[in-house]
Amino acid sequence: MAVDILNFEFMQNAIAAGLLTSIICGIMGTLVVVNRIVFLSGGIAHAAYGGIGMAFYFKWPVMISTMGFSLAASMLMAGITLKARHRADTIIGVIWALGMALGIILMDLTPGYNVDLMSYLFGSILTVPRSDLLIMLVMGAGIAAVVALFYKDLLAVSYDEEFAQVRGIPVKRIYFCLIAMLGLTIVMVIQVVGLIMVIALLTIPPFMVEKYARSLGQMMIFSSLLGMGFTLCGLWLSYAFNLTSGASIILVAGLCFLVSLVVDKLWATAKKSSRTKTR
Repeated sequence: MAVDILNFEFMQNAIAAGLLTSIICGIMGTLVVVNRIVFLSGGIAHAAYGGIGMAFYFKWPVMISTMGFSLAASMLMAGITLKARHRADTIIGVIWALGMALGIILMDLTPGYNVDLMSYLFGSILTVPRSDLLIMLVMGAGIAAVVALFYKDLLAVSYDEEFAQVRGIPVKRIYFCLIAMLGLTIVMVIQVVGLIMVIALLTIPPFMVEKYARSLGQMMIFSSLLGMGFTLCGLWLSYAFNLTSGASIILVAGLCFLVSLVVDKLWATAKKSSRTKTR
């Protein structure tokens, strides 16, 4: 059955989209987890719905409109987190809600509107066309190149902002660059698992490998590989049991996450018990 899947063009596109998404989420998700900006990522993901609503109301290309709106929202949120940290969560929450409200209202006002909202909320990886794959490939390559180019600066800013400033690293510019790349990543991932579940794919793989990785780069590589495993397994389950693909991918990731927590707990208990016996 696994080989039969590859005979369908839509499934070939879905696998390619899933693998591309896994690589980018592995890279950007690692930066999200170590910088503790998961809530900000959620704000960008949900605010992106405003861009989707604008695309349908003004007849703009969906990806370009969503990308532009997400970038604007992410820059606004980045500025707020730097200028008013003590109120950042509240203001990000407001932008989060406003973006979604704007998107829903514009959808309501669109003449002859008959768009499947579920495809944007929960993703539609099985309908990703080859043209979007090319855009995803270019975006992914661009994000990977920027991360590789500024790897040392991102490493310093992620773990010790004051040390980075002392070394003369432009912390604010690096931070804005990081948030902008996050906004682009979210636009790409929305097509695969939808805006509601995008955070899971960004955070679960990096969180699971964080304790085993010896460097930021290693964490990015292991997270990407883990994300690929979740995506392929979720797609197979979706095909085999006629399930929603995005939800299947996240379900696999979530179950593996819970199992890893149990294994970690048992391992820690066994080590503690072993030390007690040797004393």
